[in-house]
Amino acid sequence: MRIREGSRQFGGWAAAYTRSPPDMVLAMTLRLHMKGPTPTPATGWIVQPPPAELRLTPARQKVLALMADGVARTTTDIASAAGVSAGVVKGLADAGALRTVLLEPERPFAQPDPLHHPPVLEGAQKEAATALRQSVNARCFSVTLLEGVTGSGKTEIYLEAIAACLEQGQQALVLLPEIALSAQWMDRFTRRFGVRPAVWHSEIGQKARRLTWLGAADGSARVVVGARSALFLPFCNPGLIIVDEEHESLFKQEEGVIYNARDMAVLRGRLAGFPVVVVSATPSLETLANAEAGRYQRLVLPTRHGGASLPQTHLLDMRAAPPPRGLFLSPQLVEDIASTLAREEQAMLFLNRRGYAPLTLCRTCGHRMECPHCTAWLVEHRNRHVLSCHYCDHTEPMPAVCPTCKSEDSLTAIGPGIERITEEARQLFPDARILVMSSDTLGGPAATAEAVAKIARREVDLIIGTQIVAKGWHFPHLTLVGIVDADLGLGGADLRAGERTIQLLHQVAGRAGRASTPGRVVLQSYTPEHPVMQALLSGDFDQFMEQEAEQRRPGFWPPYGRLAALIISADTPQAADEAAAQFGRTAPYGEGIQVLGPAPAPLAILRGRHRRRLLLRTWRSIAVQPILHRWLGLVQVSRHVRVEVDVDPVSFL
Repeated sequence: MRIREGSRQFGGWAAAYTRSPPDMVLAMTLRLHMKGPTPTPATGWIVQPPPAELRLTPARQKVLALMADGVARTTTDIASAAGVSAGVVKGLADAGALRTVLLEPERPFAQPDPLHHPPVLEGAQKEAATALRQSVNARCFSVTLLEGVTGSGKTEIYLEAIAACLEQGQQALVLLPEIALSAQWMDRFTRRFGVRPAVWHSEIGQKARRLTWLGAADGSARVVVGARSALFLPFCNPGLIIVDEEHESLFKQEEGVIYNARDMAVLRGRLAGFPVVVVSATPSLETLANAEAGRYQRLVLPTRHGGASLPQTHLLDMRAAPPPRGLFLSPQLVEDIASTLAREEQAMLFLNRRGYAPLTLCRTCGHRMECPHCTAWLVEHRNRHVLSCHYCDHTEPMPAVCPTCKSEDSLTAIGPGIERITEEARQLFPDARILVMSSDTLGGPAATAEAVAKIARREVDLIIGTQIVAKGWHFPHLTLVGIVDADLGLGGADLRAGERTIQLLHQVAGRAGRASTPGRVVLQSYTPEHPVMQALLSGDFDQFMEQEAEQRRPGFWPPYGRLAALIISADTPQAADEAAAQFGRTAPYGEGIQVLGPAPAPLAILRGRHRRRLLLRTWRSIAVQPILHRWLGLVQVSRHVRVEVDVDPVSFL
C-alpha cells in the first residue's frame, strides 16, 4: 500500500523541524506495514442467470432468493444465512448459477454512528460544541483551545467535533497522553457512537497494530485513539485531530526522533488544511500565549457539568503541624480521611513518587546507594526487595550490609514513596479497602480498566496513586483528595517547574467532588507561601500563569523566545568534554541569539554515557533550525560521540 502525499509531506516537515534524519521519521510511518504479509482477498459468490435446465430444489431456491440482492458472500455466509449445507452452494456454482468474485479483506472496525446517542448540552457547553462543529465543517486549518475546569464535560464536547468530522466522511485522531486513560475514554466513546474506535499504542499486539495501520491507510478506521506515535499513521482522509490534556509532558518523545506530539499535530493540521483541537483544564503557557495572540481560538467552560461544585482547597503548613516522627501524614489529614471513610465516601492520597523511598543511606558511614550507570539515587522498592534506577531500569537486590563500611542493618530509607505511604495508611486504616494506582501496580490498560471499575463499583475506600490518577478520571464517589508532598517538583533549575506543579496538582485536585457531593482537597506543604501553593489555595490558575508569563517575557524564555538543546554524550568524560568544547567554540552569535554552555547535564551520566548540554536561545522571530543546520555542519565528531538535537525542549535533565 502506497503512502499518500500528505503523510510524506508531514514526515518531511517533521524531520526538518526536529532536525531528525528523514529516514528515521519515515520509519515511524512504514516500519509496521513492512512486517508480515498483506491480508489477501477471500473468494465469494454472486448470482448470475441460471441455465434453463437447472433443477430447483427447495434448498437451492432459498440460496437464489438470498443472493437476489446482488451482494457477494462467502460459501460459509451463504450456507448460514440460507440454512443450507455448503454442498448446496457448491452445487449451484457447478451448475453455473453462481460465479466467483474476490472479496475485499474484512476490516475489523465497525463504523461509528454520529447520530447514535447525541448528548443534551446547554449553555456554555452547547456554545462550545457548536463552535467546534463549525470549525470542522469549514474544512480548513484552525486551532482551538478547549479550556474548562475539571469535570466541565470537555470530552463530551469534543466528541461532537468528532461527530461533525464523521458526517463529513473524514477521519479523526484523538491523542491521549497516557494509554491507561483509554479504558474510561473508550466507554464514553462507545456510549456516544455505538462502537469502539481503532486503538494505537505500544501495549496492543502486532496484529492489532497492523490492522489499525491498514485501517488508517484505507479509511476503514474512521476514528483512531492513541498515544503520541499515532500521529504518524498514514491517514487517507484526515479531518480532525484532538489533543487531550495538551499540557502533558508525556506528549514529548525524548529518544530517537525527538518531537512534541501536540506541536506536530498542529503542523499536520496546517499542512493538510484541517482543524486541530487542544484540550486541557490547565493549558500550557505556550498554548495560552498562542490564544492570547489570536493564533488559536479559545473556548472556556467555567463551571462543572450537572451543577457539581468545585472542591474546597485547604493548605496545611507542615512546619506548624508536622506528622509524628517517622510518619508522613499529618494528624489533620488523617482525621479528614477517617471522617470521609466513616461517611462511606471515597478518599485519595496522591504522591508523585514510585517505590518505598527515594534514597537509601547508611546510618554508620553516610554512604548513599547510587546507580552504577547514572548520576541518580537508587530507589527502594520494598515490595520486590530491590533497589531500582528509574532512569535506566538497573535493578539490584537490597543489600544486607553497607557496601562501603560493611555495617549490618545500617541501611535506612529516607523520605516517602508511594509504597511507604501505603504502609502507613494500612496501619492507620486497617479496615479500609485500599487500591494502589501506579505504573508498578497496573500492568497495562486492562489492569487499569479493572481498577477503575472497582472504584466505580465502590469496592475501594482509599485510592493511593502517583501521577496516573491525575489524568482525566471520573470517580463520582470520591470526595477527598490529600496531596502528601505538594512541594515535590518545585526544586531544581527546571524552567517549567512551577507551571508543571500547578498543572499536576490542579488536575489531581479536580478528581474530588465531581458528582452531587461536594469535594475537599488537602495540600501538605512545607512552603505554603510559595506562589504555586497560594494559587492552588485561591483556585486562580489564570493569575498564576499571567505571573509566570511576566517572569519569562523579559528574558525571551518560551513561549516568548525559542530554545533548542544540544545533548552531547560519549563513553568517557574526556570525549564528551572535547566534543562539547568544539561546539562551544563554534557557537552561533548575533542579535537575539545566545548560547548557554557547554556544561554537564543535570543527569551527567545516563546509561553509562557522559552527557554535556548546550542551550540555544533566540528571539521568537528567529527560526532555530537554520542556525542549528549551520552549527552542526561546523563540527566533526568521532563515531563514539553522539549528538542529539532537542528543539523546544521540555526536559532539562
